[in-house]
Amino acid sequence: MKLWQGRFDAPEAADADAFNESLSFDKQLWRADITASVAHATMLGRCGILTEEEADTICAGLKGIYSDIENGTLAVEGQEDIHSFVESELVARIGQTGKKLHTARSRNDQVATDLRLYARDAADSAVSLLKALINTLLARAKETVRYIMPGFTHLRKAQPINCAQYFNAYSEMFLRDLDRFHALRERMNVMPLGSAALAGTSWPIDREITRSLLGFDAVSQNSLDAVSDRDFVAEYLFSASLVMAHLSRLCEDTILYTSDEFGYWEIPDAYSTGSSIMPQKKNPDIPELVRGKTGRVYGHLMGVLTMIKGIPLAYNKDLQEDKEPFFDAQRTMESCLSIYTALLAKLTFNVNRMYDAAGEGYSTATDVADYLAKRGVPFRDAHAVTGKIVRYCIENGKTLPSLTLEEFRAASPVFEADVLQAVTARASAEGRNSVGGSSAAAAKAGIVSIRKRLKQY
Repeated sequence: MKLWQGRFDAPEAADADAFNESLSFDKQLWRADITASVAHATMLGRCGILTEEEADTICAGLKGIYSDIENGTLAVEGQEDIHSFVESELVARIGQTGKKLHTARSRNDQVATDLRLYARDAADSAVSLLKALINTLLARAKETVRYIMPGFTHLRKAQPINCAQYFNAYSEMFLRDLDRFHALRERMNVMPLGSAALAGTSWPIDREITRSLLGFDAVSQNSLDAVSDRDFVAEYLFSASLVMAHLSRLCEDTILYTSDEFGYWEIPDAYSTGSSIMPQKKNPDIPELVRGKTGRVYGHLMGVLTMIKGIPLAYNKDLQEDKEPFFDAQRTMESCLSIYTALLAKLTFNVNRMYDAAGEGYSTATDVADYLAKRGVPFRDAHAVTGKIVRYCIENGKTLPSLTLEEFRAASPVFEADVLQAVTARASAEGRNSVGGSSAAAAKAGIVSIRKRLKQY
């Protein structure tokens, strides 16, 4: 019998029952549901709404259910949702006293509380996984601080950069992601329990007791809002979407840089796959899958935003659609963070190929222009002179480092012998020592800065 069946003369139709059920996915909330129920029963006992014996009996029964589900001796099945399952099992174990658990509580504030408890743990998990990824990026940055690689704009070689600076750039992205989850955790840590269905409760409850037991920072201040608020779900999905966006960018770089055409990095065999027909293939399936799964998380965000946009106050059954996208996005993001962190730790680098490529494509042309500007030539004129030098190189099949001093001086008498060193890839990267720049010193300072900020979380 359903918890709400008393008002109805006929049982729910089988197809309507199947359509309404949520136990198949919300059973994932069992830990949160039992934990919140124990706190609720404890509060009812302390407030004298239940006797001390009744509260103790209910709490003992709930803890037994928790233990049995955890050790696998109790299957979560046969009810409409996880809340009905726990209450039904409780009544089966302790009898009529179990029916008093729902005093001063509705499924509306119950599920809102359960989901916040679950989402709070999910945010903590995201922070932990992002920390692991950032620490791996920092380790790779430290290892590669003397390596030079090409930097790109428009997917065209732009300027030589330090390899550590490259990895630091992704650390900065993921550090912002980590901060978003950390801030979200604080915003969501407000307890809806005690709001009942929508209007609050006439029972003399003490919400502060329950808040303290569950570790919430505050209690909700409006019961209408509390039972219908799913902003924290949308925020989680938005934060997860940005994580996936950043992962996808990193995976795209990995796919490009490990290709034969680039050849800068190599994915180890343990994280690669082959072809069923082409024996020579070594495919970057893991970064491709992460890149592909990004759209899946984006879709969940759009689904939830669309779900909440037209819901009138207060609770509506539409909100049952918050859980499947949340759970799937969480699993997707966490698995992608874990697998790419493992892959990243094992990447190897073709140092010579990266360095040679960094000097190709006239990537040190800006250094030539800066050379002239530092010697009094207006930068716009220096830019024009350098453009003519690049055109000369193109027409004569030369590179900037291959030019003689005489060839430089043919373009401008300002050039001296030291220009021949200034146009090397290493000198170009090392010359950019501003904060966040591509010199080894700047990259090392970036590593220190990121580690310091990471310690705040």
